Amino acid sequence: MLNVTLAAGAGRRQLGGMNEFTLDKVRLCAGGPMVGRQGFGAMGINTAYYGRTDASEARATLEQALSLGITLFDTADAYGNGANEEFLAPFLAAHRDDVTIATKFGLDNEKPGIFNDPAYIRAAAERSLRRLGVDHIDLYYMHRRDVSVPIEETAGVMAELVTAGKVLHLGLSEVTADELRAAHSIHPIAAVQSEWSLFSRDIETGVVPAAAALGTALVPYSPLGRGVLTGAVPSLQGLEAGDVRHAMPRFAGGNDRANHDLLAPLREIAAAHEATPAQIALAWLHTRQDVFGLPVVPIPGTRSRGRVIENAGGALITLAADELARLDPLAAQVAGDRYADMSFTSAGRE
Repeated sequence: MLNVTLAAGAGRRQLGGMNEFTLDKVRLCAGGPMVGRQGFGAMGINTAYYGRTDASEARATLEQALSLGITLFDTADAYGNGANEEFLAPFLAAHRDDVTIATKFGLDNEKPGIFNDPAYIRAAAERSLRRLGVDHIDLYYMHRRDVSVPIEETAGVMAELVTAGKVLHLGLSEVTADELRAAHSIHPIAAVQSEWSLFSRDIETGVVPAAAALGTALVPYSPLGRGVLTGAVPSLQGLEAGDVRHAMPRFAGGNDRANHDLLAPLREIAAAHEATPAQIALAWLHTRQDVFGLPVVPIPGTRSRGRVIENAGGALITLAADELARLDPLAAQVAGDRYADMSFTSAGRE
C-alpha cells in the first residue's frame, strides 16, 4: 500500500487499496470552473503516439480517473486528426455535468501547419463541438501560436465564441508572457497550457509569473517528461517504432540514457515515501502552486487504470524542504531540447 502524507487541501481518506481517495478541487481562475487538482491528458489514450492502445482499458481508465476526482479532461482536434475527440464523446455523454472538457485548435496535421486566422478558428470550433457531441466547450485553447496573426485578433475571435455560448472559458498553449498579456487584454484567459516538469522549467522565468499576476492557471502537459520521470523509459530501444519520442531530442543520440541517469534523487525520495518516481515528480509540480501563487493542474496521461490511480496519488504527497532542494538542480542537467524545433514553444520566442 502506498504510504503518503496527505498534502493540505488534498483527498481526506486513507489510501487502502490505492484507490480509496478523492482529489479536492481548485478553481482555474476567477469565475472559472472548479476542477480536480490533477487533470487527465487524453492525447495517447486511443492514438498511437506512445504505442498501441486497448479501447476497453482506455474507456475503463477514463471512468477510473473520474472516480478519483479527476474532472478536467484535455484533448485537441490535432490528436488523431479528431479521433481523440470522437473517442471521448461517449464518456462525455455519460458524465457531462461532472466533466470539464478542454480542447484546442490551431495545430493542423492535415494541411499541415499552424492556423490562427478567424475563419479557421470558427470552423475548428464547430468541428470540435460536433466530434465531442457537446453544445459548448468548457475550455478552448489556442494550441500553438501562428505569429503571422496578431494574437489580439485571435483572442477576439475566441471571445466571440464565448459570446455565442459555444465556449465557456479561453486558454492558450505554449505562449510567451507578452503574448499572454496581450490576449488577456482582449478577454480573460483562464489557463495557459505549457510543458512543465522537473525536467522542463523554462516557463518559470516569464510565463508563470505573468499568469500569476493575471489570475490565470497553469495546466502543465507532459508533467512526467514523456515517461522519463517514471523511471520506466531508460532508452529508445524499449519504444515501439511509431512512438513520437523517436523524433524528440531528449531521446536521441544517447540523451535518453543520460537523462535516465539523472533520476537517482527522485528514486531515493520515492523510496522514502514508499511511493513511485512518477508520484514524486507530480508532487513536486503540485508544490509550484504555493511557490508561484497560482493554480497548477497537471494533466498526466495514461492508458491504464493502475497508472491513473498512481498518478493521482502524487497529488497527496507532501515533500520536505530538503527533498525539494535535492530535486531543484535536475532541470539544468537535462540533455536535449523539448522539441527539435523550439520556435513553436514559448521558450523559442521569449
